[in-house]
Amino acid sequence: MTLTIGIDIGSGAVKTVLFRSQEDGRPEWLAKRCERIRRRDPMTLAREGYEGVLADAGLSAGDMDYVATTGEGENVKFSTGHFYSMTTHARGGVFLDPEARAVVDIGALNGRAISVDERGKVLSYKMTSQCASGSGQFLENIARYLGVAVEEIGPLSKTSQDPEKVSSICAVLAETDVINMVSRGIATADILKGIHLSMASRIVKLLKVTGVKSGTALLTGGLALDAGLLAAIQEEMVNEKVKVDAKSHPDSIFAGAIGAALWGAFRHAKLSELETATATA
Repeated sequence: MTLTIGIDIGSGAVKTVLFRSQEDGRPEWLAKRCERIRRRDPMTLAREGYEGVLADAGLSAGDMDYVATTGEGENVKFSTGHFYSMTTHARGGVFLDPEARAVVDIGALNGRAISVDERGKVLSYKMTSQCASGSGQFLENIARYLGVAVEEIGPLSKTSQDPEKVSSICAVLAETDVINMVSRGIATADILKGIHLSMASRIVKLLKVTGVKSGTALLTGGLALDAGLLAAIQEEMVNEKVKVDAKSHPDSIFAGAIGAALWGAFRHAKLSELETATATA
């Protein structure tokens, strides 16, 4: 039995999970924590999440075999090792949905489409540019300007009857477009749906470049539970004749942390094998 913790420090939130791997390698999810950063110190939140999942599972730091970080977590002092976020999101995505053959990670600052195999191995990927308006931070800024709560974005978008698409991929210019829309009296729902469609268009193009042509594409990251964005992606898949089933999962935001914990268990097992082989040589 192996006990591992995965900590994913993103631009908007710190996610922490605790897993127990059985002798047959089957992972069991024991605890999870998610804290929005909101100008707080990510390293402090990482420590709080770490201590929180230990307390939730009734375990202590000494019980842990491996503490793995991902995202911006290279400098977490109590970690055992660090994994690249693309590999952790890929592995975590397949854990959440074994049918996933693509993972679409849409975070606070950028988005990326990752083609994966049934084990969660990365086959290819494509990322948005840093200036792209298809990010969580951009959408939050627009919602703040429109006076809409973040949790209202998706439901409002789905009520749109005449979406006004944002043409610019530059976040600054896109925000100017939205200001002009408001001055023209465009309905809030139509503005939000237009933004979602613009984001969806770029996401589907990313998927096509990675070569994913069938199966499930699982949304992960901070925008994975935005119902309006998911609906827009599904609509764009039909328009672009991409036969991929876009889905989300209630725990999609934890994909990176899950992948880190699972890769941590794998690395711990390999290190243990090496130590045993060295000792008997």
